[in-house]
Amino acid sequence: MNPKTLFRIYLLLFLALLIPNLALIAQNPPQVKKLVYSFKINDEIGKPVWYKTKKAMLEASEMKADIILIRMNTYGGLLETADSIRTAILNAKIPVWVFIDNNAASAGALISIACDSIYMREGANIGAATVVNQTGEQLPDKYQSYMRSLMRSTAQATGRNPDIAQAMVDPRIHVEGVNDSGQVVTFTAHEAMKHGYCNAMAENVPEVLSKAGIKNYSLHEQQLTATDKFISFLITPLVAGILIVIILGGIYFEFQSPGAAFPILIAIMAALLYFAPHYIEGLAANWEILIFVAGVILLAVEIFAIPGFGVTGILGIFLMVMGLTLAMIENTFFEFSPSATVKLAEAFFIVVIAFFISVSGSIYLTRKLFTGKTLFGDLALITTQKKEEGFTSADATYTDITGKTGIAHTMLRPAGKVMIEGTLYDATAQTGYIEKEESIEVVKYETAQLVVRKLRKTEGV
Repeated sequence: MNPKTLFRIYLLLFLALLIPNLALIAQNPPQVKKLVYSFKINDEIGKPVWYKTKKAMLEASEMKADIILIRMNTYGGLLETADSIRTAILNAKIPVWVFIDNNAASAGALISIACDSIYMREGANIGAATVVNQTGEQLPDKYQSYMRSLMRSTAQATGRNPDIAQAMVDPRIHVEGVNDSGQVVTFTAHEAMKHGYCNAMAENVPEVLSKAGIKNYSLHEQQLTATDKFISFLITPLVAGILIVIILGGIYFEFQSPGAAFPILIAIMAALLYFAPHYIEGLAANWEILIFVAGVILLAVEIFAIPGFGVTGILGIFLMVMGLTLAMIENTFFEFSPSATVKLAEAFFIVVIAFFISVSGSIYLTRKLFTGKTLFGDLALITTQKKEEGFTSADATYTDITGKTGIAHTMLRPAGKVMIEGTLYDATAQTGYIEKEESIEVVKYETAQLVVRKLRKTEGV
């Protein structure tokens, strides 16, 4: 057979076999392998969950994941944290899905509605987003109005019925065929499917991906390191409050016993544990830490350099409280939305309560540990050496000049130096200030110092 003819026959046979397969490939193209990044929200919505979410968003972006999948099971939590997570999800460049494993109540509902797709397990629920306080009582309408707005705008952004979203907050909002009972809306999985708040029902993550038409995928589960868990632990409000108590208690004991070193070292360690995770989280800024340090310095100046307790000490305490408070919240000091107000108020009360616990506890421990028959009782001198029994710390020279006159060698405000019969003495003004070169009279001698008064001009020297 002619070689050309043979070649043509082989070519026709090859094309006859290839063309059907090409048509089959065109109808069912091979699926590109998807990278799915998954993490869990199964605790109360708070700072640790926000930390976990930010870490997940960053890792998913660095890994160039195709989908972020949240496994949700929560009864809610802090509105301000939920709002931060909601905003991060809406602004994410990677599609974010949520699989409601059991519950997505209150703050969990807000986060779920922000996701591009919602999947629910049989028996799961979503809704009940009324804003309540720590005791479960409904907050004033100002907060409900803000939550309704959040839910409504979030639903609009993700293409869901906004009326249903705000009906999850306010029972007064009637949606035909949804809430005829006058109660806030809470959907079961079947009801959520019916009203467009669930894309499909599934029992596990592989089934979620299957229902979404994804067969070829790689699933990456978030892995929290020991450091991540430690930071999450430190930024919880309870632990932050305890650290504040230790910081202030350590400062108090150091001021009570200057040079003891141990109390201030404990305070510094607690301050590092308090500020470091908040700084890493982006909550504590440099200026907020500096405000706290400035407050400590002003308080020390008031105690050690300026007799009495006045403006400097009050300003120092104020700056310490403000530094600790602002370090717990995001740097939105001039934002006056209900969410920002709640954040600021919560942080402030944690610091103030910790402050009073620290001061009262320090005073109590001082009396218990350093007085009486205790382990540290011998470290404090509690025996009273009475003047009537012959005890005195006064030098005869000092006691003999009581009633004598002289001049103020320096300004006394109220402490300074006086010149009496050609000799300089440390002295304190009995009342007010005494200008330099003013005539003075020694009133008494106590606490190892002369107490003097200013002489009127008519009295002379």
